Amino acid sequence: MFCKRAVFPEPVPLFAVWRENQLNEAKIALAELKKGRLQVTDVILGDTTFGKEDFAPEYQKAGGWVLTPRGLPEKNRSWKNDLYDYRKETIELLFQRIIQACFIKSCPVKGEAKNGALVLATVWAYQVCWLNNYRAKKNPAAVKEHIEKARWRIKL
Repeated sequence: MFCKRAVFPEPVPLFAVWRENQLNEAKIALAELKKGRLQVTDVILGDTTFGKEDFAPEYQKAGGWVLTPRGLPEKNRSWKNDLYDYRKETIELLFQRIIQACFIKSCPVKGEAKNGALVLATVWAYQVCWLNNYRAKKNPAAVKEHIEKARWRIKL
């Protein structure tokens, strides 16, 4: 899954697209950027593929900045290292929260289309629950409780 847009400082996705794992995320992001479907923010924290392709210069032309491991100082830590470390707390934490909230231990469906639909549906459910909590001035990350309430109402 390609999911690289999150609300700072909360781990909630703004943009998610399902693609096969072997596809290059930077090329997908570049295509979405050119189509005007990728929102440009001040900074995007990307993995190494985002620093190898044409994505970084195009993103910069659009008004944003891309920070990847290649852009980190090799000898002395700087604010860039601290900022990039935040990626582990957002993207990786987001995936963990979605997996936990939706009780996904392994993929219960077979086939690329069904996998994609399941993953995007869980991201969408997480977004809706997060936004509901945010608007109600509750802990936005308390998503699992919403899904638990819905689970006992629906026969699976």
